[in-house]
Amino acid sequence: MRPRSNPWRAAAVALVAAVAIAALGAAVARPVRADEPEAGRVDHTAWTTLLGRHVDDRGLVDYAGWKRSDVPALKTYLDSLRRVDPAKLADDHERMAFWINAYNAHTIEFMISKWPTDSIRDHTARFFGFNVWEDYPLRVAGRNYSLEEIEHEVLRPMGEPLIHLGLNCASMGCPRLRNEAYTGERLIEQLTGDLQAMLADPTKFEIDRDDATVHISKIFSWFEDDWGGSERRILDWIGARAESEDVKRFLARTDIDVDYKSYDWAVNAQGE
Repeated sequence: MRPRSNPWRAAAVALVAAVAIAALGAAVARPVRADEPEAGRVDHTAWTTLLGRHVDDRGLVDYAGWKRSDVPALKTYLDSLRRVDPAKLADDHERMAFWINAYNAHTIEFMISKWPTDSIRDHTARFFGFNVWEDYPLRVAGRNYSLEEIEHEVLRPMGEPLIHLGLNCASMGCPRLRNEAYTGERLIEQLTGDLQAMLADPTKFEIDRDDATVHISKIFSWFEDDWGGSERRILDWIGARAESEDVKRFLARTDIDVDYKSYDWAVNAQGE
């Protein structure tokens, strides 16, 4: 997860936006066939198994252990996603679940290939050279998708801002990496749970009553348009979904300021 790249590179990505949106793909760990009993649904059990083995409840990853023992299993899972025909998936929730899982699994694959590394930002050239978000494609149904395209050209146009709570950029500043796969049937429940986890994490959400200020994750600033284009709409959106009545009341106030927390790009590794 990150804001759009420099305009000169983003323009090239935009040329393929229409194709990407038309090819929206979603959730299967195997090819979908129309004559199957659950055509258009996906079994992400393999991804859940890997996440449960190498990701703790805080969303921190045992990259070393994963690299040592489970690279072939991750490759097998990603290979199964590559064979999916996105057009045959059941609904938008299936598509969102597929692409969030694909984004996260592909990012993990990259980080393992570079492990040990301090930050994904060490692999993102600003102008010339390799940029993981633009130059590390995942092939799905015969077409290459960069991580940037998955986020900005496939998922964001679907109009569900909760997707930003599921995408993980292998960094401490990201929403936690859930240690189970997303599924179409449970997608909104899972992403809403990820939001609650963020609101409970003082590194990403904090209320200062003395200063009448709420400190929130920078993702809300980067993707402000997805929440309606204003800080007021961001606060209303969070307040409507917060479990705490105290948080709801504070965010409903019209006299508070919004501060965006510094983004921590340190790798989200266990033991760091």
